[in-house]
Amino acid sequence: MMRKFRYIKAFSSPFKKPKLKWYFGKVAIGTPIFFPRRWVSNPDNPGYQKAVPKNIGFDFVGLGYKTKWDDTDYRFEWSPLVSFVFFKWQIAVMVTPEEQNHYWEAWLYYENDTDKTKSPRERIEQCKEEFPLTYTTSNGKKRKTVNYYDIILKDKYK
Repeated sequence: MMRKFRYIKAFSSPFKKPKLKWYFGKVAIGTPIFFPRRWVSNPDNPGYQKAVPKNIGFDFVGLGYKTKWDDTDYRFEWSPLVSFVFFKWQIAVMVTPEEQNHYWEAWLYYENDTDKTKSPRERIEQCKEEFPLTYTTSNGKKRKTVNYYDIILKDKYK
C-alpha cells in the first residue's frame, strides 16, 4: 500500500511541487484506466468474477509507469490520483505536474537510480548527466531545443 503513495516524496524533492487538479461531477475519471469498479462473483460462470460499477468507495491510484528497454528507461503512463465515488458521483484529486511525462520519468530516475548518499544537488547533476532531457524539434527550417530540467526543477536546482 505504501508503494502507491511513494509519489508524495516529489512534493519535497528538487522538482517543482505538482499541482492538484480537482474534479467534482458524474463518474468520469478512470482509476486508472476504467471507471471505478469492483469485482463480484459471476453467477453465470461459477468460479469467475466480473466487474461492476462501484457505488460507494475510494480508489488510491499510484504513479503509473513501466520500463521499456532497460531498468532505467522509464515511461510515464498515468498520474497518481485519489477518487471517491458515491453512487453516480465522483470526487477525484489528481496530481498533475507541468510536463508530466518528463517530470515523472526524471523523478523516477532521481528517486530510484541516483546515489542517495549524495546531496540533492549532486543527485540532480547525476540525473542531468545520466538521464538527459534535452530535445530538439524542427518545423521546416525552424529548430527549437528544450532542456526540460529547466522547466521541472525548482529554481535553485537548475
